[in-house]
Amino acid sequence: MSRILLKLSGESFADPDSNFGIQPETIERIASEITEANNKGIEIGVVVGGGNFFRGVQESAKNMAQANADYMGMLATVINAVALKDALDKNGTQTRVQSAITMTAVAEPYIRLRAIRHLEKRRVVIFAAGTGNPYFTTDTAASLRAAEIEATLMLKSTRVNGVFNKDPEKDKDAEKFDEISYKEVVSSKLKVMDLTAITLCEENKMPIRVFDGTTKGNIYKALSGESLGTLIK
Repeated sequence: MSRILLKLSGESFADPDSNFGIQPETIERIASEITEANNKGIEIGVVVGGGNFFRGVQESAKNMAQANADYMGMLATVINAVALKDALDKNGTQTRVQSAITMTAVAEPYIRLRAIRHLEKRRVVIFAAGTGNPYFTTDTAASLRAAEIEATLMLKSTRVNGVFNKDPEKDKDAEKFDEISYKEVVSSKLKVMDLTAITLCEENKMPIRVFDGTTKGNIYKALSGESLGTLIK
């Protein structure tokens, strides 16, 4: 497992009480685990969401055109990407932010071959602004970037330890899958990722490991190849 795409939701960075903004201790923990894995020689690309900022303004955005609301969400991912870069920089980890929306003052434009070159030089590459297009989720952006950089595995960090047949946060009887196929995820309507993201991974034979990224040490363990959570393949 030499090259991995890690998908982090915006909520991963938030204060757990308010689910909003960035909690310094949390982002420092995430950065230290990524640094530790990168020091082992693992090439890491990261796609970040923006829910920790955009969820807070969704009520205001509900009457907006979908495209405009989606662009606001993309800008929120750039805030998270720059914050994660800062935390990684403090660890001495060489990091680059690439944005699908051009904003050269804070990020490089996304260029596939440049991203691969950074990874080969053991730099962590953080992909911001989703795909750069409205109507696509950051999960779809993660699937796309994983395929483009020729990653061997996509990791999706969540608040629960894998894929369940029911919502484990609402139903204590929910059963976890250790392994499941793409088709089973779609046919059972399991809300792991959106249909476009799952289909992209299936077409590119990209395995997905869904795991609990809120537990200390789990991001490092998942990046290092431990069998946490659920494997979709």
